Amino acid sequence: MQALVANRLRSVLTMLGVLIGVMSVVLLVAIGQGARSEITGAIEGLGSNLLFVLPGDGDFGSGPSRSRFVLDDVESIDRELPGAEPRVAGSSVGAEPLQVDGVRLNATVLAITASYPQVLSREIARGQQISESDIATSRRTAVLGAGTAEELFAGQDPIGRTVNLGGTQFRVGGVLARVGGGGSPFGPDQDRTVLVPITTGQRLFGTDRIDSIFVRASSTAGVDTDRATVQRILGQRLGEDDFTVVSQDEIIGVVGDILQILTIVLGSIAGISLLVGGVGVSNIMLVSVSERTREIGLRKALGARTRDITTQFLLEAIVLTVVGGLIGLGLGIGFAQLVAAFAPVPAEVTTWSVALALGVSTGVGLVFGVLPARRAGQLDPVEALRRD
Repeated sequence: MQALVANRLRSVLTMLGVLIGVMSVVLLVAIGQGARSEITGAIEGLGSNLLFVLPGDGDFGSGPSRSRFVLDDVESIDRELPGAEPRVAGSSVGAEPLQVDGVRLNATVLAITASYPQVLSREIARGQQISESDIATSRRTAVLGAGTAEELFAGQDPIGRTVNLGGTQFRVGGVLARVGGGGSPFGPDQDRTVLVPITTGQRLFGTDRIDSIFVRASSTAGVDTDRATVQRILGQRLGEDDFTVVSQDEIIGVVGDILQILTIVLGSIAGISLLVGGVGVSNIMLVSVSERTREIGLRKALGARTRDITTQFLLEAIVLTVVGGLIGLGLGIGFAQLVAAFAPVPAEVTTWSVALALGVSTGVGLVFGVLPARRAGQLDPVEALRRD
């Protein structure tokens, strides 16, 4: 420890590479894990036993497919599935500017069927949801997300007020309950949405398409039965490559696997900086051996054995990398908390990433400190004392 303190600049430079590497591993893994938790949490928040009917063949490697669903498809599926409560909903998505008294913002506009809030578990905070009569008459009524209502009306009651949506006047009929987790770059902010009747929205978007169909199965055991029913009904009008039916668990599994790979890739990229830091440790320790040749010669002349010198330099390397790793760990956790608090990117520090970073930093000191330590231990005392 005295040798490390006596050469502060050299010690700091040795720790710096490991410090940055550990900080990078912890921070990037936290971002990857946070993204995974947020997306899977958002999907699970829709409820259980949900089936998603999407355009295309379901190949996640292919590009986006143009939807061929129409409102009749939603109604046909709804008639076939038994149950007293509505279990099928459809939506079309658009992006239109909203404006109220000079306040302007862009929000995701969802043109929905009347059953959408019940099927997708979107509760109303005040006012009323979109009804079947609103759809039948193509009424220009809107239900605002909690975030949209706050930004447009700044704490005032929006019920009954008028908003300009895409150049058309809409009356605010209700405000949705807050979902939370807004501002994520991994999907639309659920609190920054506007719901309008499906017929009104299709006229606003200039289309008759339905982008997505949602089916809530009667039970976990009934998921496969309902999937087969949906496939049979849609298969009567569409080709097998025109749509795909996936369950909630399948989407969570695929998304989880993709984001797990992303987390591993981010961690591996950060791990390269740890490798570079290890090379720096080895280089600086070799320089340290050259600078302390007389010290090593004197120690060996006074009876220090080869393994004593080797152990001394190896411990110095391990102490430097462990201290650097601890500092990097603290900085990584701190930056992850700052990212989670102030940036639109979620971050979640995991125990395994902390253990991995500390374990790797210790291993770096052990592996990259061996060569300098062995070189120091093998110095001949007479030759070492003769130098300089």
